[in-house]
Amino acid sequence: MASACQTDYQPKPKGYNRLVLPEPAYQPLPDSLPYAFEYSTHATLLKDTSWVREKHWVEISYPELKATIHVTFKRLQHSEELLKEYLNDAYTLTAKHQIKAYAIDESITRTPSGKTAVIAEIEGEVPSQFQFTMTDSVNNFLRGALYFNVKVQNDSLRPAIEYVKKDIMQLINTLEWKRD
Repeated sequence: MASACQTDYQPKPKGYNRLVLPEPAYQPLPDSLPYAFEYSTHATLLKDTSWVREKHWVEISYPELKATIHVTFKRLQHSEELLKEYLNDAYTLTAKHQIKAYAIDESITRTPSGKTAVIAEIEGEVPSQFQFTMTDSVNNFLRGALYFNVKVQNDSLRPAIEYVKKDIMQLINTLEWKRD
């Protein structure tokens, strides 16, 4: 008579990637841009690589985390119509995540220098978990969006998302518009 092995099989619990995140440290942007802020010394500043890129658009890349903050900038030229257009575009880009998002939390924050930022935190399996806009309503409009280029679920990315969010808040809190 043949017998089969009688070993009890127990699946291992799901594991998560272990991220070793460095202590935050910041550096200023180069003077060639019409805005200034501090960004992480653990990130690389790149020219925007999208097909619609414009002169003052940049990417802040975190190669170790496979994350990028896309920063776009537009001149308003004292145009209320342009301001409305850019705000609507930003809202539309955030709203596109509603298909997979189970929450979009928008908040308005004031920086230490008195600037206002609109922040959208997006929960769920979405491509961008954190977005923001800042404007002086007359001359400048800046939008940022965080993306991770990985096929890992956002719950296991949570430590990296929180880490980069702190860097984005440093960016927001140190943003200055340069004079024309």
